[in-house]
Amino acid sequence: MASDARNMTGERITDGAPRPAPDPHGRVPPRTFTGPQAFTDPQHFAEPQAFAAPQSSESPQSSASPQAFTGAQAFTAPRTFGDPKRPGLSFAAPDPDGESGVPYAAPAHVPLTDASGPREGTTRLTAHGCWYPSADPAGKQVAFICDRGGVPQLWAGPVDGGEVRLLDAGPDPVREVSWSPDGRWIAYTTAPGGGEHSRVLCVRPDGTDRRILAGAEPGTTAYLGCWAHDGSAVAVTVAVPAGPPPDAAVQAPAAAGGPGSGLPPGWSGRGGDAVLLGPAPLTTTEPRTSPPAEGAAPAETRHPSIAPLLAPTAGFGDGLSAYLIDPDGAAAPVLLATERDAATLRVCDLSPDGRLALLRRGPRGRREAVVVRTTDLATTCVVPVADGDPWIGRFSPRADTLWLRSDAQREFAALITARLDDEGRPHAWSAAVEREGAELELLAFADDGHTAALAWNVRGASETEIVDLAPSGTLVGGVGAPHPVPLPHEVVTRIVGAGRGRLLLALSGSQRRPGVWWLSSGVELLRTPWSSRDEDAVLPGRPPVRPVPVDVTARDGLTLHGWYYRAPGRGPGEPAPCVIHLHGGPEEQERPVFNPLYHEILGRGLDIFAPDVRGSSGHGRSFVDADLGRGRFAALDDVADCAAHAVLAGPADPARLAVMGRSYGGYLTFASLVRHPELFRTGVAVCGMSDFATFFEGTEPWIAQSAAHKYGHPERDSELLRALSPMTRIDALRVPVLAVHGEYDTNVPPRESEQFVRAARERGRTAELLTLRNEGHDFLRADNRRLFRRAAADWLQRHLVDRPASG
Repeated sequence: MASDARNMTGERITDGAPRPAPDPHGRVPPRTFTGPQAFTDPQHFAEPQAFAAPQSSESPQSSASPQAFTGAQAFTAPRTFGDPKRPGLSFAAPDPDGESGVPYAAPAHVPLTDASGPREGTTRLTAHGCWYPSADPAGKQVAFICDRGGVPQLWAGPVDGGEVRLLDAGPDPVREVSWSPDGRWIAYTTAPGGGEHSRVLCVRPDGTDRRILAGAEPGTTAYLGCWAHDGSAVAVTVAVPAGPPPDAAVQAPAAAGGPGSGLPPGWSGRGGDAVLLGPAPLTTTEPRTSPPAEGAAPAETRHPSIAPLLAPTAGFGDGLSAYLIDPDGAAAPVLLATERDAATLRVCDLSPDGRLALLRRGPRGRREAVVVRTTDLATTCVVPVADGDPWIGRFSPRADTLWLRSDAQREFAALITARLDDEGRPHAWSAAVEREGAELELLAFADDGHTAALAWNVRGASETEIVDLAPSGTLVGGVGAPHPVPLPHEVVTRIVGAGRGRLLLALSGSQRRPGVWWLSSGVELLRTPWSSRDEDAVLPGRPPVRPVPVDVTARDGLTLHGWYYRAPGRGPGEPAPCVIHLHGGPEEQERPVFNPLYHEILGRGLDIFAPDVRGSSGHGRSFVDADLGRGRFAALDDVADCAAHAVLAGPADPARLAVMGRSYGGYLTFASLVRHPELFRTGVAVCGMSDFATFFEGTEPWIAQSAAHKYGHPERDSELLRALSPMTRIDALRVPVLAVHGEYDTNVPPRESEQFVRAARERGRTAELLTLRNEGHDFLRADNRRLFRRAAADWLQRHLVDRPASG
């Protein structure tokens, strides 16, 4: 399950009709689209809709048209928001004394002590990564995320040289960064304790005046949106769970073993960085959220294979509200939109005059761009948009044009555009830039709003180009000829404007750690001096392995793609133990980027084949949708077909195969071990689901939104989900398995790994569980990542290399 997606059943709707049904092999006919088509028929897109706030029958808005905003946001006493010294922004705000219907209070500022530096106390990693850059208005200073101190932290420094400074030395990993357009603030998100809930903070560029803007309340989560163009406000989405807040014991560690101890039920204490269960059976009287510490006294010897289930709730999702927040605290937060039982809601852009807001909402596979007028909060436009990067588009400087990265009416996402009238309604949608067989993955704009950078996903690698928007001699919504930007490495992960005529690009590649490059003029990219050098990617002596692209034909004829890594020192035809590694998502994609885990495994003499089974992104919408419903059985067969290809067309040893994956890949690992029990000698499942019933019971509500669309509804599709669940076939398990989980994972709760390990041991199989402290769904701390890599590689080496082939 992807962790970074705020993403129910039903077909994807794009033009008022359901998508074509899969054929008997699970293949979905592609949506046809040829040439730059002008979307003049409004039925191509959804009708404007109010956000899903419940409406009372007594509401004066009850008979409003679809474009009228209803329910919680029908405010009767608006007031203005913004800095009177910087006119141009005027937003409607709720009456604090009225019955707004908002499910919870607006976030309040929480001042914090200065946490910048001291620099001399930071552990510097030579082979560090830098990513997620955001520049000041002049484009001379850059705020970015860097793990040189062992955990992703907020740093800033000059783009072309000079010393960088640590702006927040706290232990909480940083996830997103955004420098205000007026240069006065840097907003960023952190994950307290390394878990899945996040909060939004801001700090001055010199590291002073640090404060929490949203997410400080227990049980809430906050997400960062865009800035107002004058810097007077930043958009923030706040999520409040539909159920009770998380256990305070996990949120606030105290004395071991007692209330507020930070220890999961049944733990008497803990030490070091992890708990590694040995071969002794795990015993319990009721479901645990994490394994007991070594030496803890067992309770009754009762081993429920599947824990009792709670009744599923009627609806999924958090209550989401998007606010505009003044970081100075001079004005009250302004509510832009509210959704109940929602998957995602992010403010992606505000027009320079403040009249319009562009929001992104919906679960994965059914994302939508929504244009809202800020004066009356009426929805003027709803357009399907692509999954992936959340920054989906932007208004033109005069707010007369909207640019979007969208896959509406097409197989691959493209740049589409439409004229906007004075009320914010679109006219004459058309495709401005598209590529056959390639996905528009990133869309970014220079600060002047007249230049766009496009990054295309071409079979996993990136191709980048610059285009002029509406150049002289073209119509509004037209673009100039593209100018390619040669890339020194394979994949672009982020592009942002950096002052006049400058762009910043975050790059990754198979031969280096993530870094930041800047494009000052022309098309030449220069590495920022604080990004690590290519030669520092690994210790001297064994360079990274460059993977080879591979195509696989599945048993039903569908073409799969992947990357094969050959262990160094082996001859071309020498059989090698091989690990089939499966990414998460399912809609993630295997990319040719340096992976320290792969480097560790390759160093033990094992090959790696990392495929994109059906459901992965980057290969078209039909490929993404090919695993929906019963198509997931075909995805499970894809794993076996990829393993067979590695043997028949490559150097993999059929007697020494392993399967491994994280998140959804962890689910595929569990499922492959029980569906193809004679194919693999062992497996390593990381943060994987083992039973869909318990997964839906325990996951985040917004994850359940996406999961119901991808896997099936826990009530309506319960029989399908049971058949797809690895726990249902646990008796077929024949080989040893290692499960790894973060103790604070709320996307895929640790219980998913625990119950599989417990059931495997009950059946006499070798099974161990490694639980990493202070980690959630993603392992972000350098020491934990190192521990995980070595534990996984040790396990694979022990079962694939050290044991004889006949064992």
